[in-house]
Parts: sequence; C-alpha cells; structure tokens
Amino acid sequence: MQHSMVTTTLTLPGFRVVRSHGVVRGITVRSRSIIGNFLGGIQSLFGGNITIYTELCEQARTEAYELMCRHAQEHGANAILSMRYDATELMAGLTEVLCYGTAVTVEPETPQG
Repeated sequence: MQHSMVTTTLTLPGFRVVRSHGVVRGITVRSRSIIGNFLGGIQSLFGGNITIYTELCEQARTEAYELMCRHAQEHGANAILSMRYDATELMAGLTEVLCYGTAVTVEPETPQG
C-alpha cells in the first residue's frame, strides 16, 4: 500500500470511498533490553533526547504501521482513513504499540463536467 493512501483525516482529497472494509490494526509488543536500559540510563544523565529509546519507539511504530497496512491489503483495501497510534505499558519495560484505522477502497473522483 502506498504511504500516500494512508491518512489521519476522514477523507482522502481527490478520491471517493466506494467500499469500507472496517477497522484494521497492526500491533507489536516491545521490551527494552538490559543493555538498552543501561545505555539509556547513561544518556539520561546528560539530558536531552535519549536516542536509544527514540529508536526503539520508532521501530515499534514502523512495525505496527506496516502490519496495519498488510492487514488492510488482506481485506482488499487500497487506502486507510483515520489512522491512529496508541501505546500501553503492559508492565515495566514492556510496551504495546497499536496502529489502527479504517480500511477502505477508494477511486479517483471524476471531474464535474
């Protein structure tokens, strides 16, 4: 699925929805390693962006996003509307990242004419 066909909005400009396939989701659960916690702890002593955790979060979001897109394609969709992320700490050091949206089939709007 093209990334340009995934949006956080309710519509996709230039396209009209011809079919809704329902909610699709991608979910991943990530944990921080002992080494990651150690390096993150050292970085936190100096303040600022803790890059090891930033990278972990970005990897989790990317994985959840890709799983959501795959789920939408399995349902025959070519676009996703109202895409959102959610994250929940399941226990200390264990986080669930969920990416979800409404899978739809869209086609280009025809010019009035």
